[in-house]
Amino acid sequence: MSTPPAIIVSALSKHFGEVHAVDGLSFEVYAGEIFGLVGPDGAGKTTALRMLAGVMSADSGSAEVAGCDVVRDPESAKQHLSYMSQRFGLYEDLTVDENLRFYADLFGVIRKERERRSQELLAAAGLSDFRSRLAGNLSGGMKQKLGLVCALIHTPKVLLLDEPTNGVDPVSRRDFWRILYSLLAEGVAILASTSYLDEAERCHRVGLLYRGRMLFCDRPEELKKKFPGEILAVHAAQPERVREALAGAPGVRSALLVGDRVHLFVDEAARRLADLRARLESAGVVYDSIQPVPATIEDLFVSAVESEPKAAGGTKPS
Repeated sequence: MSTPPAIIVSALSKHFGEVHAVDGLSFEVYAGEIFGLVGPDGAGKTTALRMLAGVMSADSGSAEVAGCDVVRDPESAKQHLSYMSQRFGLYEDLTVDENLRFYADLFGVIRKERERRSQELLAAAGLSDFRSRLAGNLSGGMKQKLGLVCALIHTPKVLLLDEPTNGVDPVSRRDFWRILYSLLAEGVAILASTSYLDEAERCHRVGLLYRGRMLFCDRPEELKKKFPGEILAVHAAQPERVREALAGAPGVRSALLVGDRVHLFVDEAARRLADLRARLESAGVVYDSIQPVPATIEDLFVSAVESEPKAAGGTKPS
């Protein structure tokens, strides 16, 4: 890209005793881009975002946000970014309007600009009819959207979101992402963490994080091409029996339960298909179909995690 990155992270690390919560993390995020940090609890997502937001110090490495060095001078970037933590600080005894006014005052937004910005953001979030409602009386999804509106009131250049849709209903989750997409035209750089692997598909680029380290970083469509081997999907009423019957079969590295089917990670689908069918029939396992399918990001992540050496000492929650 021709423009410089809005976020530059290089060899960023944070340790808690023997635990490497973030271990040599490096990536870039550009204006007008949604970058997803994807990984399970304990992967280091929250720790990474806290360092970029300037609320936690790094042990080593460097990080720039909106041209500001947040490792050496964490205060310098705070006027240019918004950080929405997992428990964003809404005041439940204040109305929607009063929360917006509070955050506008906090960032020094003048009244005229605050009113214009509030109307635009509340309309986009579907909250225009709830301006006088106490934040504590909003649904969970509406609270998350109000949190996002408050985070955007000062028109930040960079938006840091820590698992913003965790526990949110599907409709509010869809609305939340629609708001994020609308920000791209304004040139906002968005870094969002999530444990939902399906949300990776919504991002321009994705970093798969595990035990503080970046396993892969690329566009979603390119990530899927990195899957080693092939996948056979077995549809069955009792997928657990399928997994038990085929565990340890020649060419099968592992098996992943996905709803009513099992994803078999195999070296060569065409070569193994006849043998796997025979094993299922011999074990008396009834199945509807077994056929090759494209790899998903979840498949890649599970495969990569299974090949990772176990770290000593466990992990600290992210």
